[in-house]
Amino acid sequence: MADKIKEGNYERYGVQITAEGIVFTFEAEKEEECAILLYGSRGELRERIPVPDRFCRGAVRSICVHGLTERHLRYSYEISGRVVTDPYANRIYGRERWNDPLRHSGKRTICGGHTSAPFDWKDDVMPEVARRDMVMYKLHVRGFSMDAGLRGRERGTFLAVRERIPYLKALGITTVEFMPVYEFEEIESGGRTALPEYLTWEEREGDRIRPQPAEDADRVNYWGYVPGNYFAVKASYASVPDAAIEWKELIRELHANGMECVMEMFFDDDQNQNLILDVLRYWVREFHVDGFHLQGQNLPVTQIVQDAWLRRTKIFYTGFDGRLLEERCRYPHLFVYNDEYLYPVRGMLNHVYANLDAFLCQQRKQHRMHGFVNYIADNNGFTLLDLFCYAEKHNQDNGECNRDGSSWNLSNNYGVEGRSMKRQISELRERQLRNAIAVLMLAQGVPLLYEGDERGNTQSGNNNAYCQDNPIGWLNWKKTERYAWLVRFTSQMIAFRREHPILSAEEPKRMKDVRRTGFPDLSYHGESAWIENLPQDRQAVGVLYCGVDGAHETDDDDYLYVGYNFQAGLLKLALPRLPDKKNWYLVMDTSRGSESFLPREEMQKDAQIFVKGQSVILLIGK
Repeated sequence: MADKIKEGNYERYGVQITAEGIVFTFEAEKEEECAILLYGSRGELRERIPVPDRFCRGAVRSICVHGLTERHLRYSYEISGRVVTDPYANRIYGRERWNDPLRHSGKRTICGGHTSAPFDWKDDVMPEVARRDMVMYKLHVRGFSMDAGLRGRERGTFLAVRERIPYLKALGITTVEFMPVYEFEEIESGGRTALPEYLTWEEREGDRIRPQPAEDADRVNYWGYVPGNYFAVKASYASVPDAAIEWKELIRELHANGMECVMEMFFDDDQNQNLILDVLRYWVREFHVDGFHLQGQNLPVTQIVQDAWLRRTKIFYTGFDGRLLEERCRYPHLFVYNDEYLYPVRGMLNHVYANLDAFLCQQRKQHRMHGFVNYIADNNGFTLLDLFCYAEKHNQDNGECNRDGSSWNLSNNYGVEGRSMKRQISELRERQLRNAIAVLMLAQGVPLLYEGDERGNTQSGNNNAYCQDNPIGWLNWKKTERYAWLVRFTSQMIAFRREHPILSAEEPKRMKDVRRTGFPDLSYHGESAWIENLPQDRQAVGVLYCGVDGAHETDDDDYLYVGYNFQAGLLKLALPRLPDKKNWYLVMDTSRGSESFLPREEMQKDAQIFVKGQSVILLIGK
C-alpha cells in the first residue's frame, strides 16, 4: 500500500486528476481515522485505502492514490466509522434514475465521482440583462416538462426545457429561475415512529393487541429544498449519462437567446460558510450561471456580495444589510426577493384586507442601487388561477391531513369552490387573471411569473405541492387552446412594459415636478384630477406617469395613464388635461375579454373615463 499512496497537495477540496494519480482532499481532524472507499460499477465496495494521520494540515486531509482513473472513479470517505459522500464531488452515482425503487429498498450505493468532460462554450456571452428590462420566470425542471408532449427519457429533463426556450422568448422572458438542479435526495423515507417514553407497555398473557410503531408513508421530495451535493448537477434531470453537459447546453442556449440563468440554492442553517462561497464560485466559473436566489438562514451574505468572483453575478435574497444596499457598484447586482409585494396586491384583487396606499407603494417600489422582485404567485402557495378559484387550501393529497401549507392566502373563490361551469364566475375569474398579469407588469420592480401561470395552470387547490410529482405538480401543456388568450395577453403586457421603460425606471419616482414640466413624474387621480391624499379604504385610482424628464424620452412614453378599479361597480376616473393639444388614447381594457388590447386605439374626448368594475385600463397621451 505504501507504494500506492503519498501525501496530497491540499490545493483545493474534492478530487484532482494529476499525472501521478488522483488526489483526494477533504475535511477531517488529524485524530480521526479516515479512509478512501472505492466502489465498482454496481456499487460494490472494492477497496479501502487508509489515510495516514500525517497527511494532514490543520483539519484538512489530502492523499494522492496512484493507478486510478477518472473514468471509473466511484468513491466515498470513511471518517471515524461513518461513510461520507464527498461534499465537493462534482458527480454523484446512484441517483441516475428519479425516485428509483431500488433506492427505496436501500439497494443502491450513493457515492461520488468526477467529471471533467470538455465542453465547447463557443462564443458564449453572459447577457447581463439590465434591471429595467428583466422579466423573470420560475420553473421546476420536471414540473415544467413532464407533461410537455415528449416521450421516454426526454421528459422531465434539461433537454426538454431547452426545447421550450423559443416559447419563453416569444413570451418575453429574459431571466429563467430554476428550482434546485444540484444533486439532492428526492426519496424521503418516512421511517417508523416509536412510542413516546412516557408511555409504557407491560405485555401480559392473553393480550390480543400489542403496540405497533406507526409507519409513515415514503414521500417524494419533489422540490428539492434539502441539503444536497452542491457541486454536482442532478443526474435524473438529464437524458444523457453526463448531466453536466446537458445543463451547460441549456445555459448556452439561454445565453444565445439573450436570456439569463438563475439558480435557486438552499442551504441549511449550519452549512459550512466556506463551502457556500466555493459552491457559488464553482457554478459561475464552470457553468456560466448568471445569478443565485439564496434560500436559508445564517448565510455569509456580506462575503457573497463582496466576493470578486461574484461581483457581476445577480444575487437574490430576502433582505440585505443596509450598508450593502447603499454600496455603489459599477454593476448593481442585488435584488430583494420576498413576499412583501404579494399580500397587498392579492388583498386589492380579492377584496381581502385591501389597502390602496399599501398597494400603490408596492407598485412604485424601487431603489436606485438595488432591485425588487415582485410576484403574486409562486411555488409556495396557490397558482395564479387557483388564487381566484379557491377560498381554502386543499392539501389532503400531501398526506398531512391538510395541516401543511399556509392558511393565509388572501384568495377568493367568487361563489364556487374549485371549477365552475357558471359563465359569470368563469368570466370574472378570467378577468382577474388578466388584472393580475396587468398589475404585475405595471409595477416598477422586476416581475416574476411562476411556471404555467400564463397558461391557467392549476394544482386543484393544493398550495404546497412539495411532494406532488404527478399531474398536480406538473404543468399541463395540453390546455393550449383553453388559455391561448391568456398567453397572448401576458406577452402583450410584457411587450407594453418593454416599449414603455418609464414603467420600469431604475430610479424611484419622486412624485414631484422635478424639471418644471408642469407634471410630476407620478401622480394619482380619482373622480377629480390631482388627488393628494387617498383614503386607505378606496378601491379605485388613476395613476399618471410623466416621462418627459426620464432617461428614455419618446413621444409615446411621455404620458401614460393606468386606471385601476378593484371595486365591483362601474365608476369614473378623471383624465388630466394634456399639453400641446395632446389627447388620451385607450389601448387596453381588461374588461373586454380576450381582446383586451384594442385593435385600434380609442381617443377619449371627455375629461373622465368610465372604468368597469374589477378591471384595469391603459391609456397613452399623444
